[in-house]
Amino acid sequence: MTQPTAQYSLVFHGTGSGGELAMGCSAATLCEDNQPRLLIDCGPGTLNAFQQRFGELPKAVFITHGHLDHIADLEILTVRAKLQNAAPIPLYVPLGLIPLLHQRLATYPGSMAEGGHDFWQSFQLLPVTETFTHAGLSFRLHATRHHAPGSSFALQVPGLFFYSGDTRPIPEILHHELSGQEPVFHDCGLVANPSHTGLDDLAREYQPDLRQRLVLYHYANEQAAQQLQQAGYRVARPGDEFPLGVL
Repeated sequence: MTQPTAQYSLVFHGTGSGGELAMGCSAATLCEDNQPRLLIDCGPGTLNAFQQRFGELPKAVFITHGHLDHIADLEILTVRAKLQNAAPIPLYVPLGLIPLLHQRLATYPGSMAEGGHDFWQSFQLLPVTETFTHAGLSFRLHATRHHAPGSSFALQVPGLFFYSGDTRPIPEILHHELSGQEPVFHDCGLVANPSHTGLDDLAREYQPDLRQRLVLYHYANEQAAQQLQQAGYRVARPGDEFPLGVL
């Protein structure tokens, strides 16, 4: 008997580095047969973009790191979940990031004017280390190069996709950990800095066959996106959906 298959895709809600409102903050949702399964990051504006796209609250969230352009809308999400009497939302957080997340979002006295609600009550906190399983898929985490060691993580479903989160180039991961021909969604702006990849980094750090699999995001503005395209790369824009394959 033939086993049923599912078609997966990745929808971008924002693709910017925080410098221009039109680009939004970088965040994406993994979908199965057009249904949202896992929101990756939840910065300012992400929740509205998600609800406009799918008409509901996220069913689960993964956090790549603790900068506010990737987590700030979790405060809005906890309020909306409470007002809608939603069940606790699975929140996958790399283990070392939990204290930072708590400090930044959960220590404000009284998350709602009505009182009686704590930030964490809206979530099912699920600490993760190297791997976790969600919606029938096995996810892998990879520590990336962003500010401090162990502070930011890429997310991968082997054979399906790789999402870098914020990072400098990571050839030691991408040249050795990919499986099959999965697309690589990669942080990249025009100019490198100590925490983010720049256009010149790509040709220096990555082999040609890998560069053909890159889809770039986390750039400054539309002009930057066009220049990345002119250099021969695929570029994600807010609202874009990328087919990932069938499992």
